[in-house]
Amino acid sequence: MKKIFVLTGEPSGDKLASEVISQIKTKRTDIEFLSVGGANLEKLGIKTIYEQKEITFIAFTDILLNFFKIKRKIKDTVNEILKFNPNILFSVDSPDFTLRVAKLVKEKNPKIKIIHFIAPKVWAWREGRVKKMKEFLDHILLLFKFEKEYFDKEKLTNTFVGHPLLDKKINKNIQIDQFIDKKNTISIFPGSRISEIIYHMPILINFIKKMNIKDPNYNFIFHATDKNKELISSYILKESIQNLEIISDDKIKTAVLNKSIFAVVKSGTVSLEVCKMNIPSVIIYKMNFINFYLAKFLLNIKFVNMINIINNREVIPELIQSECNADEIFKSVYYFLKKPDLISKQKDEIKKTLETLTSPSSSSEEASNIILSYIS
Repeated sequence: MKKIFVLTGEPSGDKLASEVISQIKTKRTDIEFLSVGGANLEKLGIKTIYEQKEITFIAFTDILLNFFKIKRKIKDTVNEILKFNPNILFSVDSPDFTLRVAKLVKEKNPKIKIIHFIAPKVWAWREGRVKKMKEFLDHILLLFKFEKEYFDKEKLTNTFVGHPLLDKKINKNIQIDQFIDKKNTISIFPGSRISEIIYHMPILINFIKKMNIKDPNYNFIFHATDKNKELISSYILKESIQNLEIISDDKIKTAVLNKSIFAVVKSGTVSLEVCKMNIPSVIIYKMNFINFYLAKFLLNIKFVNMINIINNREVIPELIQSECNADEIFKSVYYFLKKPDLISKQKDEIKKTLETLTSPSSSSEEASNIILSYIS
């Protein structure tokens, strides 16, 4: 039996890994798996050596506060991987954790091939990391074509596999009775993390109030997850706003977004989903001042949204930190809604950009082929 150890650091990585491993399982039945994973890998029958939540630390401050715990987990993980002795270590995202583990594994057992999915954003900060990565990575899989130059320069073997989000076909014909009559719908994505909701919800409620004063003919729908629906609802219930609702069912969210005329979106992967649905938008984000100034100090990019980063200009307006306030969001949204030509221009530019992010087949298919090429 050949062996693959799947190493993830948070739920999004677990989901991406499961899609790739699912492809591998359809092609080979002679591979044994073990992981640091979550629910998605578990559904594939892959055991995890410990609960993923034990190493899921997101913000800069979280990492600093849990430094010694993370260091201990890295050591334990390395030992378990070496004990399993896989042919391939397939690490996915969460570079502060997964790449530290990968480096130590390579030092102790150079025979283990290491393939990493989702290249760290070296174009955003710490480009010098590539020199270190090439010492222990055998192959790195890229979401974006423009990333190739950074890894080619250091002769680190790499392959553009495309963005997983763009692989999925969206059913735009879902009919949800309670929303069919909703016209002039504006979808709002306040975020999935508690900190994001705490910062964004008061601002977004005030934005809606300003819109209603100017023109009460719009309907606002908050997109929530099952986990954060109650928290978002707690902000909404304090207000007596009639044209405001909240949804958490993914099928309903897709149908509502498809019928929306505009979206206010928290910076992150969800913004690409909105772009894929061809919905015009503005991007917002606010965080605590420590994380903001750390990010500002470390990052060498002018924009936070990937569409803007690729184009090196603001195709989608970004309202970040001090500009993320009810007045600025209101001005931007209302201005766009009254300028159909601007909306058409944004949609056209986004469509052209998304074409550069799509792989020939699918990202999981491409990634699985690379992994299997390392197993004889």
